[in-house]
Amino acid sequence: MVQDLDIGPDNEPAVDSGSARGRLLAAVTRDLTRLASDPLGAGLYLVATPIGNLGDITLRALSVLARADIVYCEDTRHSAKLLQHFSLSPTTRPLHDHNEDSERTRVLRDLAAGKRIALISDAGTPLISDPGFKLVRDCAGAGHPVICIPGASSVITAMAASGLPTDAFFFAGFLPPKQAARRARLSDLKAVPGSMVFFESPQRTADSLADMADVLGARDAVMARELTKLHEEMARGTLADLAAAVKIRDIKGEVVLVVGPSTAVEATDEDIEQRLDVALQTMRLKDAAKAVSDALGVSKTRVYDLGLKIKGKD
Repeated sequence: MVQDLDIGPDNEPAVDSGSARGRLLAAVTRDLTRLASDPLGAGLYLVATPIGNLGDITLRALSVLARADIVYCEDTRHSAKLLQHFSLSPTTRPLHDHNEDSERTRVLRDLAAGKRIALISDAGTPLISDPGFKLVRDCAGAGHPVICIPGASSVITAMAASGLPTDAFFFAGFLPPKQAARRARLSDLKAVPGSMVFFESPQRTADSLADMADVLGARDAVMARELTKLHEEMARGTLADLAAAVKIRDIKGEVVLVVGPSTAVEATDEDIEQRLDVALQTMRLKDAAKAVSDALGVSKTRVYDLGLKIKGKD
C-alpha cells in the first residue's frame, strides 16, 4: 500500500531559487527534463516503484512511465493512485498470476511492433515474489531488450537495516500457509549458510515465528513492518523473543522477517560417528540417521553415508 505524501504543487510555498532547496528543485527539474527528452527505445522496462513512501520514486522511473506506450500493472486500480499522483496517464493493462500466460503473446506482438512496454508491481521491484518471470524469459528469448529500472525493494531495505550479517543472504519469499508444509520448508532452509529474508502476512506472522524458533533454533532475527511508511517498525530479538512478543499483539501492515545465520558449531564427522555408534545399537540405520541428524542439526544424507561406512567397517 502506498502512502500519499504532501508534495503536490498546490501545497508548495514560493521557493527562493538561490536557496539550497531552490537549487535542489532546479537540479531535479533539469535532470528530469533531460531524461524525459532522451529517446526511449522499444523494449520491456521493469520499473521499480515505492514500497510505501512516494518520495522513493526515481527520476528515471518517472521518465520511463511518462513515455511508455503501455504500462502493465499487477493491479491497475492500485497503480492508478501512483500514476495520478505524478500526473501520469499512460495506457495501462493488468498483468497478474491469472492472465500472464495469455498476455505474454500480446506483449511479444507489441514489442515486435516497436512498442515501449513498462511493467510495474503494486510496490517495489517487479518479479520479486510477483508475476512476470515467464514474460521476461520469453521476451529475452525472443531477442527483445529487457531493461531494469532499479529502485525500492523491501527485501534489500529490511536486510540492510536489520543489523544481521549481509555478506550472504537468501530470499525465501512466502512460507507455506499450512504448518506441516511450513515446518518442512524451514527444515530444508536450516542449512542455508547466511541470513534469510521472508515475506509474511500479518495474520500468520506469529505462527511463522513460532515455527522458525522451533525448527531453526536460537537465532537472532528482525521483524520489519510497514517499511518506509508512517508506522515503520524494526523489532529485534531472538526468534523465540519475537514469537512471544507477536503472539500477544495485533500485527498490521506488510511484514518482512529477517533471520540471522545459525551460530551453532558444525558437528564433525567424529561427533556424528560417536552418536551413530550408540544409536545403531538399538535402531536401524535409517532411523538412527534421522535421530542423529535431528539431534546435531546436520544433513541426514551426511549422517547416513557415515553410517554406511561404520557398517562397512563392522
